[in-house]
Amino acid sequence: MKTAKLAFGLICLAILASNIATMSRWSEARGVYDDICYLRQAHLFQRMGLGGLNTNAALDDDRYFEGKLKQIAFAEWRDPIRWPCHNPMPNGKIVMQYPPGTGFLLALFPEGNQVVPLYIAASLIVCGLALAGIAMARTLSSVAGAGLFGALAVYLMINPAKASYSIAPTMAVCAVAGCLTALWLTRDKRNVLLIALIGLLLGASVNFRLPNALLVAGYVIYLGVAFLRVRTLSAFAQGLGFGLAVLLGMAPTLIAQAINAGSPLATTYGSADVVAPAFDLAVLGQYLRDMQFVLIVLAIGSTAWLLRVGKGSVRQVALVVAGNLTVNLVFFLSHPVFTPYYIVPIAMLSLWSASFAWLIQPGQASQAVPFGREPTGLGATSR
Repeated sequence: MKTAKLAFGLICLAILASNIATMSRWSEARGVYDDICYLRQAHLFQRMGLGGLNTNAALDDDRYFEGKLKQIAFAEWRDPIRWPCHNPMPNGKIVMQYPPGTGFLLALFPEGNQVVPLYIAASLIVCGLALAGIAMARTLSSVAGAGLFGALAVYLMINPAKASYSIAPTMAVCAVAGCLTALWLTRDKRNVLLIALIGLLLGASVNFRLPNALLVAGYVIYLGVAFLRVRTLSAFAQGLGFGLAVLLGMAPTLIAQAINAGSPLATTYGSADVVAPAFDLAVLGQYLRDMQFVLIVLAIGSTAWLLRVGKGSVRQVALVVAGNLTVNLVFFLSHPVFTPYYIVPIAMLSLWSASFAWLIQPGQASQAVPFGREPTGLGATSR
């Protein structure tokens, strides 16, 4: 088994090395609107510190964004109302639509060499957790499962993660949150600090992409039902700690929306992105032909398998994942816009959670809940 662990570990490292070699040749001027908008946010942070939360087009007095638009031959670079990724607000400002997290991370690196270090850092986190999963495996089949999933997770940091700068940090957060989710439910469901840390991470992911707010859905359902079943102070503290941590994590986005749109709850996105749900066969067909369909099948399959064969705490992880998958898939499959990365975050969070739940559980599966102890999980029975 040591040989198998070593082999899969080397495969993951080889993919990581190949990714880094490919990333090192990436250009930050590939002509994509999203790219230059994220880079503009990074420039604002580097130039004005926290004042960079204000993305008003009037702050482009150093002509940074105009220069980026000229580089990609954008014809209407002089007119801010026509700038890509920017929308007019009721307060008269023309602001960038994206939350500030991706730009903030890019601002940590020197201008002109920001994207590659961001992707490498996120890839190292993902690869590190993949190697940890392989090391934790206790049977040959679990080594193979952890190794294959780890290799897939590292590969995805190139494709489809390269489609948007916001996906790389999201993938890293999903990997860490998935590991912590399994640890929380298989080791200590009463640990308020651990569930709060998960909430903080998922809340912080909203600063990269607003739809990441849906990643908390399964946790909210699980904690809410658990509290209604037992009605204890411990269950209430867990739900409260999680909720407050989520709000704290997404605070930068709420502040940015207050500055740019006039209210923490007002969106900076235009009407084209804020549309009512409607199932569209053309959009569903695009998902069926895309790599995301494979991830959806893997996420649903692994969750169904855990629900069928998992016991105790492992089954509870599957319940959280199932709730999360249901809410997110209903939302994105009914969203009349397709991208090659919309469903990737929920699929990866689900797979990381299921993978680590199965890897952690062998030492816990045979342990019964001590008699008289207050159960807080959905799979437990109350006194």
